[in-house]
Amino acid sequence: MRVLNGVDILLKEPREILGSDHLGLITNPTGVTIGLESTLDVFYDHPDIKLEAVFGPEHGARGDIQDALDVSSHVDERTGLPVYSLYGDHRSPTEDMLDGLDTLVFDIMDCGGRFYTYVMTLTLCMESAKKNGLKVVVLDRPNPINGVSVEGNILEPDYKSFIGLHLVPNRHGLTMGEYASFINRGIKCNLEAVKMNNWSRNQWFDETGLPWVQPSPNMPTLDTATVFPGTCFFEGVNASEGRGTTKPFEYLGAPYVDSKKWSDRLDGLDLPGLLFRRCYFTPTFWRYKDERCGGVQVHVVDRDVFRPVETGLYLLSTLIELHPDDFMFNDPTYDERRHFDLLAGTDQLRKQLADGLPVDEIMASWEPELSEYMKEREKHLLYGEQTH
Repeated sequence: MRVLNGVDILLKEPREILGSDHLGLITNPTGVTIGLESTLDVFYDHPDIKLEAVFGPEHGARGDIQDALDVSSHVDERTGLPVYSLYGDHRSPTEDMLDGLDTLVFDIMDCGGRFYTYVMTLTLCMESAKKNGLKVVVLDRPNPINGVSVEGNILEPDYKSFIGLHLVPNRHGLTMGEYASFINRGIKCNLEAVKMNNWSRNQWFDETGLPWVQPSPNMPTLDTATVFPGTCFFEGVNASEGRGTTKPFEYLGAPYVDSKKWSDRLDGLDLPGLLFRRCYFTPTFWRYKDERCGGVQVHVVDRDVFRPVETGLYLLSTLIELHPDDFMFNDPTYDERRHFDLLAGTDQLRKQLADGLPVDEIMASWEPELSEYMKEREKHLLYGEQTH
């Protein structure tokens, strides 16, 4: 049976959940009904829904803005509604933006990795709602890389940022509705999650019967999302994470990389569930724009045993080993802290990799905190736990 997302459940009887509230909607292109109609457009056209404002996260409410670019507030062409940017001058809704509203509705799909900024937007919206006396309704959607598998280190409080605000691992194993409950421990806003129907925790997105709508410009496929929790680390080093190619986060490399040596070294590790292919690519934008890069493509052949975070660490450790004079962790830019450390949620991982600490020892050091996270996570699950 096809999964029905939270929006599809809500639209059956919207007044039961929303009453006659005046609404603000936080959404992007993943906010669609089972018939692929935009939640924004459906809400605007629905006689029982009073949509009065729209809020756009990174990449914009209509998804037309490239990575890391500020989004401007504007008037939506289709509806004439004000669209307030939450990725520009303001990251949180202001009192003026919320004036006249009773409820904020959130309808965006997450990708299952801690770095994704939409969870941070949700957090700030929940805080603003609490401050201004609004209710928050989260329309739940699948965790596309399943809701069972959990992997990585727990973010340290000193490394909170817009690419990681919460003490969760790289791959958190939560849906957006469950994540909202986890977040709300500290905020305590008036929160309601509209659950999905027919979703099982062990499902990957292509098992839901739903079409894939890319959540951001550099997340074009489920394959991208599958490797993202590990290969996103490459944003923090002087190698390309494949932006500017048709395979972001799957193509990895740099002009200084010897593709054969790297792929041979990786193949010798016999990591579970994947193969590495030697490749060459020339990004059309972003890092190493118009420069030929040698590298590897990550091919996941058994996603149920594939461990993206472990794989990301081995990719980095072998690159450091093979190219010690060329490889670098990037210097701080907009933040006094290194971008790699913000991605990692700690400065320890960078130091461990630089010192050549074996990956299995690095991962073993995470186990106590990860175990505690799993206990807390269980309190917020909206759907039964299953082994994967």
